[in-house]
Amino acid sequence: MKITLLVIGKTEADYLKKGIDIYLKRLKHYIGFELRVIPALKNTKNLSELQQKQKEGELILAQTKPGDILVLLDEKGKQYSSVTFANYLQKKMLASTRSMIVVIGGPYGFSDEVYQSTNGKISLSDMTFSHQMVRLIVVEQVYRAMTILKGEPYHHQ
Repeated sequence: MKITLLVIGKTEADYLKKGIDIYLKRLKHYIGFELRVIPALKNTKNLSELQQKQKEGELILAQTKPGDILVLLDEKGKQYSSVTFANYLQKKMLASTRSMIVVIGGPYGFSDEVYQSTNGKISLSDMTFSHQMVRLIVVEQVYRAMTILKGEPYHHQ
């Protein structure tokens, strides 16, 4: 299985870029993983929230192919512990899922079309994190899940 983390706009903060890079390098030993960036929309002050979500939604859906599992990071999604998230990924791998795309949307969330195309929603926490910070958290949690599945000592219980 290959996992793609699809994000809108580039990562700005150097400390986040460095952290993400650390986990991207580590993940190469476990699973195909790609961080794919959709360029941020320009001139958004002239767009309503709905228009912005729709334009971003079109760009998100253009990145998918038939057969891709599309998972949205959404405040109303299912919350997992690190272990149950590892089990979730393992089930997808055992089901011969070829491609999973995990999406961090824009500042206003997702369009109705994206919600209609999704195969699931995940919430990282009841807390709110910046979209920039969520990138690092997701990459680290995928890495943690892989080490859990391999029985490695990164995760302590």
